[in-house]
This record gives sequence, structure tokens and C-alpha cells, in this order.
Amino acid sequence: MIEIYEGGRIDGFLKRLETRREETSREVRNAVQDIITDVRKHGDEAVLRYTREFDKVEIPENAIRVPEPEIRAAMDAADPAFLDVLRRSAENIRRFHGRGARRSWIEWESDGVMLGQRVRPLDRVGVYVPGGRAAYASSLLMAVVPAQVAGVREIAVVSPPGSEGHPHPSILAAAGVLGLTEFYRIGGAQAVAALAAGTETVRRVDKIVGPGNLYVAEAKRQVFGTVAIDMVAGPSEVVILADETADPAFIAADLLAQAEHDPTASSVCVTPDAALAEGVRGAVAEQAEPLHRKPIVAASLRVWGGILRVKSMEEAVDLVNRLAPEHLGIHAKNAWELVESVRHAGAIFLGDWSPETVGDYWAGPNHILPTNTTARFSSPLGTDDFLKTSSLISWSRRALQRDAEPIMKFAAMEGLDAHVNAVRKRIE
Repeated sequence: MIEIYEGGRIDGFLKRLETRREETSREVRNAVQDIITDVRKHGDEAVLRYTREFDKVEIPENAIRVPEPEIRAAMDAADPAFLDVLRRSAENIRRFHGRGARRSWIEWESDGVMLGQRVRPLDRVGVYVPGGRAAYASSLLMAVVPAQVAGVREIAVVSPPGSEGHPHPSILAAAGVLGLTEFYRIGGAQAVAALAAGTETVRRVDKIVGPGNLYVAEAKRQVFGTVAIDMVAGPSEVVILADETADPAFIAADLLAQAEHDPTASSVCVTPDAALAEGVRGAVAEQAEPLHRKPIVAASLRVWGGILRVKSMEEAVDLVNRLAPEHLGIHAKNAWELVESVRHAGAIFLGDWSPETVGDYWAGPNHILPTNTTARFSSPLGTDDFLKTSSLISWSRRALQRDAEPIMKFAAMEGLDAHVNAVRKRIE
């Protein structure tokens, strides 16, 4: 079910893995562009038409927005134990994201100069919550709670309807737990377009966040600039860095947990230990048998999964940095030393007792993470993603007289006479 790669075969596997990052096909790009243009021109009518076509469900024109009683009904019908889990998870996320939020600051200097930065939340944010192969109430928590911590005033949620025309009840219940009241039963590229451009029912937002399928990701890419986005996320991935002390059963469990997401999910173990590699391969085959999503797991591992056996832990760490994974698990006796050499990873799970599942649902750090090596230059979704800054600048008369000459000289060097004059008029 999962192969072991050694020597030159590792390069072949890595080249195949790189194809997950290939440009979106022209067919998908053109289809998404047409949807966005159509929604901009025809608003709700286009959104409902694409909902009929793609989701195979008829939504009345006056029912795009989910009424608040429907959200409350989903909460009332939910298992109280599930609601308790949602509340406790949300509190963990809220506590974590509240620790690092930026604050405004001002510094006054003795000559009357003031410099500072004013930090303000975005006014209005759209959150996309998937509802395809699985319903991810956890993704709603991860996207919404940091926005609430940042102080965003308006949060609009979109999620595709099921066959009966309703979003998944667990997602509606999670929205109710967070006190959300603006929820739309639409999904796909048409929902992204509605959030970005606005329709008769859906008011335009300032930023769109949250994961989605290929069409959702491409739609976010195309509307960027009209609105902000969090990231263009690809299929999910995990890399496990392990030495001879690791438990192959634990590693196999982590690889399978990732593979069950999607046939294009990637699950990779990197180790210098031959016995461990064989143990992981056997444990993967054994643990996969009873999984109800085994066909998805098998498809994922067959193409995008692998156990990479290298010569040393140093080589293993270098390979991890090359992969720049969304999730990185370190199963090694010196995990805390190894993590110092890891330059690129979205979320790092240290030790045998820290499965990725803890991060997905409970720990507090965000599970909306950079994928496809973009951890080289980007970060997990966080409170800062919902904040913007304005620079504060105040110069006194005395300070301007002191600094006028170099400022005017700089402006003159760039041939901007009016810039020079704006200073000269004040000091003459």
C-alpha cells in the first residue's frame, strides 16, 4: 500500500510529488473565470443557477441566507456532548490566538517627533467551510475564532448545501456555538465570487479565508486584489521525521490519518532506519484494513505516499526542509534538538504523544496551514490575518527644519519638484 524509497528512487518520488504543485489547468481557470464574471453580472440568479448545476439542489431565491432559527435548531438537535466539545475546542483556539495579537503603539521623541502604528481589525470577513467528502466544523472554528479575537465586526459564512438544501448540521451547530448569525447555503467558486463581488443577498467582504476544493482555491486566487485572501491551499500533507526509537504503529496511524482526507493528500515518512521503515510499511497495511475510507487512503498512499529511507538524520532534516510540509511530526529521541534545524513547516508536532489530530481539533494552534512547500514563505492562519495597520507620523516644526535639507535633496534626486516644495513652503 505504501512503498519504501531509497537512493536515487527518492529523487523520482520527489519529482512526482512536485506535480501536486503544478499550475491549475486552463480548463479549471477558464471555468472559474466564467463563474466569477457571471456572478458579478447576474448576482443571486447566477449563484442559484450554479448551485443547481453543481450541488444538484434547488434553493429558492429568498433562501440563500440561512435564517437564525435554522442555526438555533441545529444547535438544539445536536448532541449536548458534541456542543460541549465544540465550546471547549473554541476556547482552546481563542486562548492560543489571543496570546500573540499585535497591538497599536506610539513613540514620542524629545524633538516633537511622533511615530507609531495603529492596528485595526478588518471590517468584514467571509469564511468558506467545505461540505464535500466530509463536513469540517473544526475548520469553521479555526477560521472564525481568530477573526473574533482580532475584533472583526462582521463574519459571513458560506458552506455548500446538502441534498436537502441545508448545510451540514454540525457546521450550523458550530456557527451557533460561536454566535454567528450570517450564514449562506452556497459553496464552490460561485460562493467565493459572491463574497468578493457582492450580490443582492450577499454583501461584499474585505477578506476570504478557509479551505476548499480545486475550484474554490482557484476562485480565491482570481479574486485576490479585489479582496484579500488567506492563502491558496492545495491538498493536505504530513511528513514524519523518525529515528530508530520511534514506534512504527504510531507513525502508520499518523500517515493514515492524513491519507483519509483526500486521494491527493500526501503522507511521507523520512527515516535513516531500515527496520523502522519496514515496520511502518507493515503497520500501514494492517491499520488500513478496517478503515471505512480505505479506498481514499489506498489511492492517496499509492501515488502520494512514501517511506523515504536516507543515510542519516542530517540528510533526513535536509529533506524535510526541502519538502516544507504543512504538518511535520518528529518522532525521535532528540526531537527538541532536531526542531532547531527545521526551517520550513506549517505546524510541528513533537514527540510520540503529539498526533496531528490533537492540532486538528484541540490544541489551539490553527489547522489552516500553508501547503505544497509554501511554508517556505507563509504561516498558519492567525489573528494577524484579520488585522491591518496604519502608520502614524507626526513631525514638529523644529524637527522639519532640522531634517528639511536631506529630505528635499532626496526628493530632488528623484526629480519630484512638488515634493521639494511641500517641505520648502513650511520652512521658508
